[in-house]
Amino acid sequence: MKKVTPISKRKADQIRINLEEDVRSGIDNGLGGFRFIHEALPEINLSEVNPSVQLYGKHLSAPILISSMTGGTPEAETLNINLALGAQECRIAMGVGSQRAALETPDLSGTFDIRKIAPDIILFANLGAIQLNNGMDYDACQRAIDMIHADGLLLHLNPLQEALQTGGNTNFKGLAEKIERICQKISVPVIVKEVGWGISENTTKMLYECGVSAIDVAGAGGTSWSQVEMYSAPDEFSRQLAAVFKDWGISTAKSIINVKKIAPEMPIFASGGIKNGVEMAKCFALGATLAGSAGIFLSEAAISPERVVNIINLLRQQIKTTMFVTGSRDISELSKKLISVEQRK
Repeated sequence: MKKVTPISKRKADQIRINLEEDVRSGIDNGLGGFRFIHEALPEINLSEVNPSVQLYGKHLSAPILISSMTGGTPEAETLNINLALGAQECRIAMGVGSQRAALETPDLSGTFDIRKIAPDIILFANLGAIQLNNGMDYDACQRAIDMIHADGLLLHLNPLQEALQTGGNTNFKGLAEKIERICQKISVPVIVKEVGWGISENTTKMLYECGVSAIDVAGAGGTSWSQVEMYSAPDEFSRQLAAVFKDWGISTAKSIINVKKIAPEMPIFASGGIKNGVEMAKCFALGATLAGSAGIFLSEAAISPERVVNIINLLRQQIKTTMFVTGSRDISELSKKLISVEQRK
């Protein structure tokens, strides 16, 4: 029987809240501000359209990422297995939730152990960057990678969430220097991600100088973790503190633009309120390398791996159809076909 720890209990509560409550951000992901140019005569065959990409030495059937969600609880183990089975069958990328609980309580590592059922996917380990200011070091990062035989390490940034949690870790001072050290020492690509409030130009500049391999913008417009914290608040004061941040953050679209402006060659993972394959295609047109979602997959993974496969196939076909009706044979050509809504006026 796996030990129930305070961290694993919080993870279980977060899964329940995400499945049962309205935790959507109060602002839009910004992708509605862009439209594709429809080509009535695309001069290509749908069968020619190829949404596949190569990343970190592996082939993806489409640039889709199952964004980091969960781990550290029995419920999370089932979700991760179903997600991994779907990712393996469809050949897309996947990140696991924060592995801190498993590092502190090794009995929980099995809730993340999905490499054996998904040997071919791009798989990302995940730890909170703030833990670098709380005793976590290179060895801990390497153990998280080794735990799941990961292809890369996600270090997530969540200052607002930490500020809203009772006893949250809020000392972010000097964190950039520690991220830089991990980037210099670790053997796999290091990707820094937000958890749902986006990335500014200033943050992009700092992360670029740290030497990160990619940035997952995790923009505002999807799950609001301030709302999750509101629903899990222990008292009315904490509930009201969290409630006012429902419409906080930088939209997904603006975050992609911010990163592209400061670090044009850096791979960008787009996430944050992405609802379908057309929105994913918009992210690619804006400069993203991968487009990810958590919410799209969570409810399906709670049912079966077959449901995960179905939603992946749907997203891939939506991307492929978008490419077809814009006359785009591959992902790179989408950038020529996107215009802002203002340009149409």
